[in-house]
Amino acid sequence: MEPTEITEVLNRPISQDLLARALTRLAYVAKDGTPRCVPIGFTWNGSELVLCTAKNAPKLHALRQNPMVALTIDTEVHPPKTLLIRGRAELDTVDGIPDEYVQVNGSYEMTPEQRVEWEAEVRSLYDGMVRIVITPTWAKLIDFETTLPSAVEELIRQRAERQRA
Repeated sequence: MEPTEITEVLNRPISQDLLARALTRLAYVAKDGTPRCVPIGFTWNGSELVLCTAKNAPKLHALRQNPMVALTIDTEVHPPKTLLIRGRAELDTVDGIPDEYVQVNGSYEMTPEQRVEWEAEVRSLYDGMVRIVITPTWAKLIDFETTLPSAVEELIRQRAERQRA
């Protein structure tokens, strides 16, 4: 997929709404060769998705072996809106708590007092974290109004061909 095509998909209003959400599902291949799919908070900075995790998270060993990932960001309503992204994970170990981690968790409802307590707890727990930075290499939006899963698109084409015959 060409970069301009990826940008076009990601700049659609529905995609932008999905990229403003706080949770994605990260799929990767674990060290034992089996697939994994885990929910994880993320931020979108306009060109990359940034996820943050503990320095001892098992997914980091797997991502160092095979950095290719897939992400799903979706809604819980009907018809669902789904943004599918593929890319390569780059790992960036940082001291302290990355701004993106605070930003992601800042989207949850907390009173100012709860926020202070939460930040103090996080800062006392982590001496550093790993930023997982993903630049999209492929993207597809499925909104069930203007775009559909490719298998459904194919069924519609086949039906049209049968009806013309």
